[in-house]
Amino acid sequence: MKRIAILLAAMAMALSANSQDRTLRVNYIFSGTAKEQEISVAELCSFEGWAGRRVNMDKLPLRGNGQIIMEGRSTKDGDFDKVLYKTSFSTLFQEWQATEEATTTRKAFENVFLLPMPEEVARITVRLFDFHDNVSCELKHVVKPDDILIRPTGGSTTPHEWIWKGGDDLNADLDAEHRIDVAIVAEGYTEEEMDTFMADAREAMASLWAHEPFGTYKDRFNIVCVKSASKETNVSVPRKNSWKDTAVGSHFDTFYSNRYLTTLHLFRLHDILAGIPYEHIIILANTATYGGGGIYNSYTLTTAHHSGFRPVVVHEFGHSFAGLADEYFYDDQYEEQYYPDTEPWEQNITTMKDFSSKWEDMVGKKFSNQKSSIDWKGKKKNPGKITVGTYEGGGYQSKGVWRGSLDCRMNTNSYPAFCPVCQRAISRMIEFYTEETD
Repeated sequence: MKRIAILLAAMAMALSANSQDRTLRVNYIFSGTAKEQEISVAELCSFEGWAGRRVNMDKLPLRGNGQIIMEGRSTKDGDFDKVLYKTSFSTLFQEWQATEEATTTRKAFENVFLLPMPEEVARITVRLFDFHDNVSCELKHVVKPDDILIRPTGGSTTPHEWIWKGGDDLNADLDAEHRIDVAIVAEGYTEEEMDTFMADAREAMASLWAHEPFGTYKDRFNIVCVKSASKETNVSVPRKNSWKDTAVGSHFDTFYSNRYLTTLHLFRLHDILAGIPYEHIIILANTATYGGGGIYNSYTLTTAHHSGFRPVVVHEFGHSFAGLADEYFYDDQYEEQYYPDTEPWEQNITTMKDFSSKWEDMVGKKFSNQKSSIDWKGKKKNPGKITVGTYEGGGYQSKGVWRGSLDCRMNTNSYPAFCPVCQRAISRMIEFYTEETD
């Protein structure tokens, strides 16, 4: 009986350190130039429920281009010495810093992070890293859960509908401990076009399940469709002087790249989602113009009516969910992002600086690809056996970066599957979110 009492007391202490029944949303502004960075807190918000992971709370899924860490105190008046939660991310701001524009202009970007609301005073640390894995900027700030200026966002007024709850039974409990909550958000769909959006969302989900390992692990996901209506149909294309009034204000031509489709309005995006259980975001754009974007632990954004919708939405989710790098390459970028003195944090490319931490154990082995692969046109296709190796070219660079297979969903849209290296990386990420790991 005494041992049971001690166990219950320990569980109570763990819950008091982090109640996990409310979400703390922190809005930041990241600003600077190519050589300078600054992080500022814009606002703290909160809402009921916590849809984030409940396992591996004190571990990082990947190193990322940035990290956010919440720490509490082991004793009331002690130092912040206990990790309550940590995660990693990438940002549009850091991508922009590698552009030529950043050498002459100072800009600011919105960023939003969801954290479990602490029971006691906690300290949050936000770090950004440069291309050599050095800390380039850091901000520490204290959060008091009873702060009267933390804005409650309340329940979402945005209509939403569940299309998957770990299986076909949409009446099942969400079971947040073992599910990954994904919100599919409408962008450029008017009120009258919501039936079209729902059909597009179901097609996006089917495309994910048709790619391994998502198909194998689909019972570990919940998917909700968020019917955020736009005043105008379609999305903005600046190069054509076409600007639309849409739900999250997305546009093509990000960083003057024609097909790079993003939104800079992250505060608005998360206001739309406030109160809906979500951890990862897929934004579907109501347009046939080709393009998209995926930012690790931020969002996927892709066009729903181009012929390449099926492979592109999966490719971009590979970025935003699993932190996979692009495996294609060209030599006209303004600044390289990968250098021989630093091993990339993305699991599907290497500079050979620390290849043993990547897929060295897989080299030379043959893998039979998944049974349900889809090609560009959505038709099932089996790419057969694949031999893992080291193939130069990846991360936009033709030299000095290697990938694991000749082709992959992270390389071309025509290839029907993730390569074995990417499949293992995605599997590890799903398991990290849903089961305790070493």
